[in-house]
Amino acid sequence: MNELHYLLGKPLSQADLRTHNTDFIVKEILPFTPTGEGEHHMLHIQKNGLNTVYVAEMLAKFAKVHPKEVTYAGQKDKNAVTEQWFGIRIPGKETPEWVQLNSDKLTILSSSRHSKKLRIGALLGNRFVLTLRNITDVADVESRLQRMATVGVPNYFGEQRFGHDGKNLVMGRQMLSGGRNIKDRNKRSMYLSAVRSNIFNLVVSHRLATQQINTIAGDCVMLAGSKSYFTVDVWDDVLNARLAEKDIQLSAPLWGRGTPLAKDDALTLEMAPLSDYSDDLSGLENAGLSQERRPLLLEPQGMKWQFDEDVLTLEFMLPAGSYATSVLRELADYQDVQEKQRQVMVAEQQAQRLLQDAQQPNKES
Repeated sequence: MNELHYLLGKPLSQADLRTHNTDFIVKEILPFTPTGEGEHHMLHIQKNGLNTVYVAEMLAKFAKVHPKEVTYAGQKDKNAVTEQWFGIRIPGKETPEWVQLNSDKLTILSSSRHSKKLRIGALLGNRFVLTLRNITDVADVESRLQRMATVGVPNYFGEQRFGHDGKNLVMGRQMLSGGRNIKDRNKRSMYLSAVRSNIFNLVVSHRLATQQINTIAGDCVMLAGSKSYFTVDVWDDVLNARLAEKDIQLSAPLWGRGTPLAKDDALTLEMAPLSDYSDDLSGLENAGLSQERRPLLLEPQGMKWQFDEDVLTLEFMLPAGSYATSVLRELADYQDVQEKQRQVMVAEQQAQRLLQDAQQPNKES
């Protein structure tokens, strides 16, 4: 992520993120209300220090159902306090005593039946309350918050999409090249998404570095709040006004088969950073994905912030599929404290294994 272009320029300040789990609070926003009837049990859960898959497995075991009967709209970070929705399909009238699951790390906030399965992506968005500590340049962060509230930030896919040390991207490329056969549908989808997301990030970074947020002939624009799009042959006063009023948005490609949706100068610009990624492009096409678009910029909604000396508390809402870390990277050169601790632990474990291997007697002697 560090090599991607900064819309507001590289931050001057350093800061610490996730010193505590409570420094990263996320609350899911559903686009619907559970109906109160049906064989799907909707659970609204607050979890602290638990990952989504672990909680799903816990729910399946408690409800005595197959793990595939437990679904969720999106995965959430382990090192955080999150409010998340889970769906459990339990045919019949039985209703488990969900409150028995309550612990110091998990709380059942509400439970209700629903008529439909909860599916991946079935979210309106997420509300965040984030805390940055040990900020070294409060004035620079304050200035960036003001500008961010007006122009937004690059809509990059965050580090989470690519896995620890970029593992998902590596696995995706191996899978697309035929070097690795992945049968698990969830893992296959995750690895494909990593390759596709990297292409998107490269195009966005190149465009912002060369054109900032200026319009280009042949731009493919999206209708705000929609996945609908159209291509602009020539930018005129009407279209420029719609863009200024945020009725339409500039976009970048989610790669797949079919004719690219941008054309002319815009298409030339989008293809420029991808000359060394032909294998990734053809792999995504052969995997059956189709050309789609994603907004170029991300605009946090309902932004509120407060400084307490060198500590910032920041609140905002993002649409589903967007990343809070893409907001934070424009504010400060932050260190994820708990990720650094994980890296140190992994390094120590590797060193310990090497030491143990070196101390093993030579079996051939």
